[in-house]
Amino acid sequence: MIPIALTIAGSDPSGGAGLQADLKTFHQYGVYGASVVTLLTVQNTQSVSAIKILGSDFVIAQLDAVLDDIMPVAAKTGALGNAANVAAIAHRAATFPFPLVVDPVMISKHGQPLIDDDAVEVLVRKLLPAAFLVTPNLSEASKLASMKVTDLRTMEKAAAVIAESGAKHVLVKGGHLDGDAVDVLWSNGKTYLFPAQRTETRHTHGTGCVLSAAITARLACGDDIVSAVTEAKRFITEAIRTCPGLGSGSGPVNMHAIAGPPCKGLEALNCRICPRPG
Repeated sequence: MIPIALTIAGSDPSGGAGLQADLKTFHQYGVYGASVVTLLTVQNTQSVSAIKILGSDFVIAQLDAVLDDIMPVAAKTGALGNAANVAAIAHRAATFPFPLVVDPVMISKHGQPLIDDDAVEVLVRKLLPAAFLVTPNLSEASKLASMKVTDLRTMEKAAAVIAESGAKHVLVKGGHLDGDAVDVLWSNGKTYLFPAQRTETRHTHGTGCVLSAAITARLACGDDIVSAVTEAKRFITEAIRTCPGLGSGSGPVNMHAIAGPPCKGLEALNCRICPRPG
């Protein structure tokens, strides 16, 4: 009876990004989280000093183990590491009976590449067509759309271009814009804007992971795409505003920020797992 969400992502031992951030975010929405590890990192708030990418056979073995026993209602991807992992996951994703949110993580907060050029090409050709939603930031959108993305006009154009790759919905994140942080959602030929006042802080480690995880959690709870993005945007804005200030570098956001309304599937049960039971 509990909504289940799956994250297919890399590990951040400092807990601010990657699958650790995803699982914490799922929990805030009363969603049971499962995880598939794609790569291991040696990192903290200051730097990424090493990356070990797991073999695609081992990644798929993890994925199959989850799918054979605990079928998720929604899933997301994060850092996948290389073309072999992207291709293997895309092959499975083509038959997923649930929505997949693709966070096309390419570079860490500290500037360390988390995917190579060959993998980006495979992601565009094979994984995006299986995506319910793809959530690039400005630099990732520039790469995926093969154009410079710097403002709202180019964000909207890039979203439409990326959608041509097959993704049903595209959310271009404007966290690196000047002024307010405005995200642009392309959905069924329409454009939706999600503005938020910017919080001046260096503690923004894992913001993309948390946002995409919140969207995934809300999809697992039964939200439509616009409602899921609306709630996730509110959550990440509050998480940044109330960041705990951990670490000497770019610290994590507050993944204990109060989540939104309870899951639709659990509300009628008055389930105590939900942050705000019905």
